[in-house]
Amino acid sequence: MKPRGLVTLLTAALAALALSGCATSQTPVSQYTLPDAPIGEHDIGATAEHQLVIRPIRLASYLDVEGIVLQVDELTVRAARTHQWAEPLGRQLERGLRDRLAARLPDTRVLLDDATRRQDTPVALRIEMTRFQGRHDGQAIAEGRWQLRDASGELLALTPFRLTTTLQADGYPALVKALGANLDRLAEQLAGHIRQLR
Repeated sequence: MKPRGLVTLLTAALAALALSGCATSQTPVSQYTLPDAPIGEHDIGATAEHQLVIRPIRLASYLDVEGIVLQVDELTVRAARTHQWAEPLGRQLERGLRDRLAARLPDTRVLLDDATRRQDTPVALRIEMTRFQGRHDGQAIAEGRWQLRDASGELLALTPFRLTTTLQADGYPALVKALGANLDRLAEQLAGHIRQLR
């Protein structure tokens, strides 16, 4: 084959590849983080009388995925392919609760779980999240149960929760904001119960 014919053939092949690439291009992925909790300028818990450790949050397996979960009818849930959490949901929930509880309990040093602190932890919070998703009727739902245990492992409280917030607009940004509002309300409930136990 002559060089000019080879160049023409290569050009045609590259053009075909480019066209097939356009035809199969995917929608870009959008990533989301839960809204941050407001943190004061003072050193929260620096001179705290109490200490609370948040253990790793247990997520239902269908929530422990990259995609934001939608409940499309009474029985069916789907994880979005192009609307994903920017980091694992469990870590975002743990950090978000830490900051929200620290703001609501200024006399308490709120820490994330660390094996080096397990022996001297007066109170530990464990949360099981069974739902944290959008729902087909325009609601964001958070559901599960939480428990507080003392340093010896004795159960101090075990309480279920079910929180819903209406989306203020269509779309995933509105859903993530509504899920953040549920986290705010969960922190408020937890802080109230913790105060009562003292």
